[in-house]
Amino acid sequence: MNLNPALRDDYGDSLAGASILVIDDEPGMRNFMTKILEPRCKRVEQAASADEATGFLDQSHFDLVILDNIMPGKTGLEWVQEQHKVGLFADTILVTAYADLETAIQALRTGVADFVLKPFRANQILNSVARALDRKYLRQENYLLKHELSSEGAAVRGRLLGKSAAITKSRDMLRRLAPLPTPVLFTGASGTGKEIAARTLHSMSERAEKPFVAINCATIPSDRIAQELFGQADAQDRRQGGLFLHADGGTLFLDEIAQMPDQVQAALLRVLEDQRVRPLGAERDIPLNLRFLFATNADLEAAVQEGRFRADLYHRINVVNIEMPPLKDRVEDIVELAALFIEQFSTTLGMPALELNEETLLKFSRYDWPGNVRELRNLIERSMILGEFPEEFAGNGDLAGQAAIESLDLVTQRHIMHVLDACDGNRAEAARRLGVSRKTIDRKCATWGL
Repeated sequence: MNLNPALRDDYGDSLAGASILVIDDEPGMRNFMTKILEPRCKRVEQAASADEATGFLDQSHFDLVILDNIMPGKTGLEWVQEQHKVGLFADTILVTAYADLETAIQALRTGVADFVLKPFRANQILNSVARALDRKYLRQENYLLKHELSSEGAAVRGRLLGKSAAITKSRDMLRRLAPLPTPVLFTGASGTGKEIAARTLHSMSERAEKPFVAINCATIPSDRIAQELFGQADAQDRRQGGLFLHADGGTLFLDEIAQMPDQVQAALLRVLEDQRVRPLGAERDIPLNLRFLFATNADLEAAVQEGRFRADLYHRINVVNIEMPPLKDRVEDIVELAALFIEQFSTTLGMPALELNEETLLKFSRYDWPGNVRELRNLIERSMILGEFPEEFAGNGDLAGQAAIESLDLVTQRHIMHVLDACDGNRAEAARRLGVSRKTIDRKCATWGL
C-alpha cells in the first residue's frame, strides 16, 4: 500500500482508509481502475468474474464494490441482488456503457450508490468513489450517534481521573493493555467508572480514531438485541448493518454482559472465536476487526454456577479482569472529581460554580458513597441547580468551634489506617496495596505518633 498524501487530499480522507473490490471481465478496465485507486486507498482487489468476486467477499469485508454491469453469465445488477440476500453490506457503484432508463431504475431499486457511464475519465470514477464513501461514512456516523444519544453512553465522557493508589493501579493496567487485542472484563459496583475506564483504554490504543461503541445489554429488548448487534439481510433486501459492523476497526464495549440472553451469548462466543459475524438471514460470515471490552456489576462466577451465564463465554471474556474500586476506597480523588463536575455543570448549565470548602470536602470524605462516582456526579449536578449543597454536605461552619478542624491530611490518615486495619497492621502489605513504599507508611505513622 502506497498512500500518496497529495493524491489523498484531492478527494478527501475517506479514500485513504477504504477497501475496494473492482469487478470487471476486461483486464484493461480492471487495471485502469486499480491504477488510479490503489495510490489513494488502503486496499484494492480485482475480480475478473462474479464467481471470483463472491470468493473475495467470503474472505474479506469491503467498503465499496465497483462492478461492470455486463459480464459473462449474469449482469452486475443480478449479482448485487443475489449478494444482498446472502450478506453484502458494501456500497456499490455500477459501471455500464448503456444508459437506458430501465437499467437506471433497476439500479436505484437495487440500492446502487452511483452510476458511471463508459467511457469515463479518472477524475469521474474518483469523484464517484469519494461521494459514495462520504455518504457511507456519514450514514455510519449518524447511526452510531443516534445509538449513543438513545443510551446512557451519551453522558459518559472524559477520562479516568484520580491519583489514588487504587485508580493508579487500574490506569497502569490500561496502559499495559492498550496496544494488545486482548479482551478485557471490567468489574465493580455500579457507578465506579467501568465505561470511563473502557473509553480510556480505547483512547490509549491505536484504534483511538476509530469508533467506540458502547452497548448496554440490559436496555435492549431480548427480541431485538440479536438484530441490533449482528444486523440483518433478507430476501426483501431489508439490509441493516448491526452495531458490530458499524464499529468495525474500533472498540466494542458490552456493558451489563450478565444480562445478555442465552441464545445471543452463544452467537457472541462464535464471533469472539472467529472474529466474524453472520447477520440475521444472511448466508455469509463477514470478517470483523474489533477490540472487545466487557463490563458487569454482577458476580459472573455465581451466574455460571447457577446456569444463567455460559461457562465457555465467561472463560473467553475473562482473559484480563480489571476491578474498578469503589469511591470510598479512593477518597483522595474526591477533590479532583468534585472540582471537575462543578466545572462541567457550571459550563453546561450556565450557573455559577459552588465553593468546595474544606468542611464540605471533609464531609464528602466521611460519606460511604454507595452510588460511587455516579452518585457524586449526580449530587454535584443537583446542587448546582439548587445553588447549594444539601445540608448534610454543606460547609456551614459547624466545625468552627472545634479545637482543631480536620483537614484533608486527616482524610489521608483515615484511608491509610483503614488499609492497615484490613492488613492486620502489616505495614509492608498495606504499602503494597496503597502503591507506596514501606518507608512512606513508616514515616506517616511516625508523624501521627503511631
